[in-house]
Amino acid sequence: MLKHKAVRLLGGAVAAVAALGMAVSAQAQEKKIKIGVVYDLTGPLAGGGSELNYTGAKIMIDNFIKQGGVEGYKIEAIYADAQSKPDVAINEAVRLIEQEKVNLVLGFFSSAQCVPVAARVEQLKSFMWITTCISTGVVENKNLKYVFRPQASGQQFGLMAADMIEKNAKAKFGKEPKDMRVAIIHEDGSYGVDVAKGNEAGSKKAGFNIVMKEGYSATAPDLSSLVTKLKRARPDVIFHTGYNPDITLFARQAREQGLKFGALVGHGAGYGVYEKLKDGMGSDVNYVFNIDPISIWLANQATLDPKLPPVIKMVGEEFDKLKPGVAIRSAHVGIAASNTYVFFTEVLPRAIKKHGGIDPEALRKAALEVDLPEGGTMLGFGVKFAGEGSPIAGQNERSFPVIIQYVDDKSYVVWPKSQQQREPVLPLPKTSGFSNQ
Repeated sequence: MLKHKAVRLLGGAVAAVAALGMAVSAQAQEKKIKIGVVYDLTGPLAGGGSELNYTGAKIMIDNFIKQGGVEGYKIEAIYADAQSKPDVAINEAVRLIEQEKVNLVLGFFSSAQCVPVAARVEQLKSFMWITTCISTGVVENKNLKYVFRPQASGQQFGLMAADMIEKNAKAKFGKEPKDMRVAIIHEDGSYGVDVAKGNEAGSKKAGFNIVMKEGYSATAPDLSSLVTKLKRARPDVIFHTGYNPDITLFARQAREQGLKFGALVGHGAGYGVYEKLKDGMGSDVNYVFNIDPISIWLANQATLDPKLPPVIKMVGEEFDKLKPGVAIRSAHVGIAASNTYVFFTEVLPRAIKKHGGIDPEALRKAALEVDLPEGGTMLGFGVKFAGEGSPIAGQNERSFPVIIQYVDDKSYVVWPKSQQQREPVLPLPKTSGFSNQ
């Protein structure tokens, strides 16, 4: 009896060990990183560029899923719709972290959402990778540890607009910078306010005559009073930060009231979605400027890391399958695709191999060690994040936007000089319905 009992016990122990081994093996095979992806898929921000950012991020995530993941970790993406509402964005980020148990949240188009979401994610000691929103206020003087943004900041956008006009004032407008009449209009959320600060700082530095500076609600049903004030101010140049449909509303009412000017410089968001911009402005979309990180399809590929052009080609082919017949591939698609690619190729593998896994601390340490030179991303800029103690901790210090101009259903980089494909057309030619010539 004792012998049989011993055999039974031994058999049971062997079975238990085998079961444990299989469980450990299965666990090893099932290493997974769960990523919560948040963009606006409905509401006004969806058509203003957020849905295109979602498309770019998803193309890149799906690409890494097809490759089998990263460093032995399978990738599971859980997508959430912020519905163009800050409170929904916060709730969805918290839900993804607390209920879905994601390892990080990625995405975010609207600065009005980014500011409160970043604070909440930091409070939860989770990790946030921002692909798109640009407000400097997201990180400025917040000393965030777990929030990182490879994207350029809003004040950089505003400063670059003023720089282009200053450098072209005499040659193109025939005026000294001090004689240039500039109007700054913007939606009154975090995004618009931040870019407008850059516009104002750049304009003061250039010595422009700022004839008007005014914000408005992006959901305003009527902007005719704003247009009336602009008519009285008689600006040579309008710096405008808005989404859509407010840009469309502004353009329509400006046309109806006969507003004239020499240049319209937009700053990303609605100005980065050419199809919608043309729908709203018609032929007057010709010669409008937009400031954004460079479209990955306009980047000088000779200056990029050699492994990037094939990735750019892949993103373009996948986008064309999803949205065939688009005249200009929006920069928004490439922004999200490129910034998502940096996470999967630079942050995640370093966190796993060097810092032991995918917890927020490992991801944070890995992000701080990213050191890409100019040309190291599909957007042309490099990546190096400001660290703890910096007033902009978590911000990529090597990022920069460019200025493109729409001409005959094509987009061309016109500023800065180092990236220029052609000279900017300034002021608006007489063929434009808004020309003051």
